[in-house]
Amino acid sequence: MDLLRFTTAGSVDDGKSTLIGRLLYDSKNTFEDQMEAVEQSSKQRGDENVNLALLTDGLKAEREQGITIDVAYRYFATPKRKFIIADTPGHIQYTRNMVTGASTANLAIILVDARKGVIEQTCRHSFIASLLRIQHVVVAVNKMDLVDYSEEVYNKIVEDYKDFASRLDSFVDVSFIPISALNGDNVVDRSENMPWYEGSSLLYHLETVYVGNQENHVEARFPVQWVIRPQSDEWHDFRGYAGRVAGGVFKPGDDITVQPSGFNSKVKSIYMDGQEIDEAYSPLSVAITLEDEIDISRGDMIVKTNNPPEVSQDIDAMICWFSDKPMTPRGKYILRHTSREVKAIIKEVNYKVNINTLHKIEDDKSFNLNDIGRITLRTSAPLIHDRYKRNRSTGSFILIDAQTNETVAAGMIA
Repeated sequence: MDLLRFTTAGSVDDGKSTLIGRLLYDSKNTFEDQMEAVEQSSKQRGDENVNLALLTDGLKAEREQGITIDVAYRYFATPKRKFIIADTPGHIQYTRNMVTGASTANLAIILVDARKGVIEQTCRHSFIASLLRIQHVVVAVNKMDLVDYSEEVYNKIVEDYKDFASRLDSFVDVSFIPISALNGDNVVDRSENMPWYEGSSLLYHLETVYVGNQENHVEARFPVQWVIRPQSDEWHDFRGYAGRVAGGVFKPGDDITVQPSGFNSKVKSIYMDGQEIDEAYSPLSVAITLEDEIDISRGDMIVKTNNPPEVSQDIDAMICWFSDKPMTPRGKYILRHTSREVKAIIKEVNYKVNINTLHKIEDDKSFNLNDIGRITLRTSAPLIHDRYKRNRSTGSFILIDAQTNETVAAGMIA
């Protein structure tokens, strides 16, 4: 079975946690003791119905306020597919949490309250999904029961969202589904309350959407994490390079180049779980041996000779600022990219983005918590990278404050 990673996004009280709880409950992915605990908590809180949002909202503050604060990951499976859900918060001040949760997703479910329609937060989350190159989006128009399952209300929201999404460039597939997470309409089973809707339920769409084209299988990239030297009688002369394939396909006999040194060699063999295999592709974790003895260490990258990455010390990137402490002009940070770590300085702030209007703000050079914009970095050593839109793994990085060891920003190389 293949795996689908998806994230939920939406404004406060749009019903993200309730939707995930309904998905888990109606698809029979909850245990009896879990449901008993949720029922008991619902009674203690005075809720009229069983509050399925409590299946994902685990923090005390989340349950007290009825909001999502941190990213909650949930795992479930159906006979057709396995799923990892990232339930992300809707508040503006938790934008960084949404970026974190959505960074590995193949699909985004963006909830819209049928009573409120497309609002600023809808645009904000759609822009972030586009920035993170999530190609598949489901716009779930929730709380249809509160607008009497009106087809006119649904059609108006679809029209408004399509008008906004036309300005975003990375969406390949946008689907619209009218639902009621509270009552289960069109979540797992088709609803009888909306005979005018002829599409599939949300779960069926999640089970059948094709996301196999997300990995870059053209440009071969292998960031080295560890050099394996067993020092045993059985593997006396073994020297392997361990890591996770970040793109492309490697096979024995392939011509490769080691970056940044530029030395050439050929792939001798590939091992996974102690067994020799015929090929390695993203996202497998393997050990590669080469025909020549080359000085390779953690942070180097093995690539195919005929398709090299970009190597540069000047990096243009879109970033989301995570820290409460503002960005320091000409500030010095540690940049962590794949398995490589280098020092970096903020060379220039190009612009910030007003993610409600998509306008560029060029006269404001300060970056505060949750701000998104474009900057230029200068690194102490060359960075072996691809653009984020070509390869998520080799096109992303984080910035770390050297004094506090705090992650202050996540970046996508432009």
